[in-house]
Amino acid sequence: MLLHWAYLAAIAAEAMSAALIAGRRSMDWFGVCVIACITALGGGTVRDVLLGHHPLAWIEHPSYLVVTICAALATGIVAPFMKRLHKAFLALDALGLVVFTVIGCNIAVSVQVPFFIVVVIGVITGTFGGVLRDVLCGQVPLLFQKELYASISLATGVLYLGAQKLGVGHEVAMIGSMAIGFALRMLAIRYEWNMPKFVYKEEWD
Repeated sequence: MLLHWAYLAAIAAEAMSAALIAGRRSMDWFGVCVIACITALGGGTVRDVLLGHHPLAWIEHPSYLVVTICAALATGIVAPFMKRLHKAFLALDALGLVVFTVIGCNIAVSVQVPFFIVVVIGVITGTFGGVLRDVLCGQVPLLFQKELYASISLATGVLYLGAQKLGVGHEVAMIGSMAIGFALRMLAIRYEWNMPKFVYKEEWD
């Protein structure tokens, strides 16, 4: 139940952040809603397609689509206050990252794939909605930049599965891994922790 409500909060937050990016591209409201849905539900859709897990989550639970669209439309109301709410949105985005990751791992475990694939599926669930958003909005995906983002998702998935392998109860493993992942993401934002960059500017003959 806790994970369910956290998931609803996460898709709403992802939808609103995506709507703001779409607004910066001067999209109409249909475009805003499409980008919001792709961002909030895209990672889970890619996961379900890769695993052959049907029906897709948002088809099985249409309420997810309703929440996403409503959140996107509500962005028009909160947009003037975004400077004040910026930190809150960063926190909700971090929550979405770890919640999506754990849910992705859970579904991968249910179809009995190897440990490594479970973690990969968790990362895909946590990050690919944002990748699709950035590609459609014409910007370099956050996943491929220097910020600690995919690595936080990876760490969350490993902690979650590793704790269960060590005999930790499911609820404790879930809450503990999400709490650590969330804290790491917020610390990375606060102190600007970054991944090493690969820079190559030599000309080829």
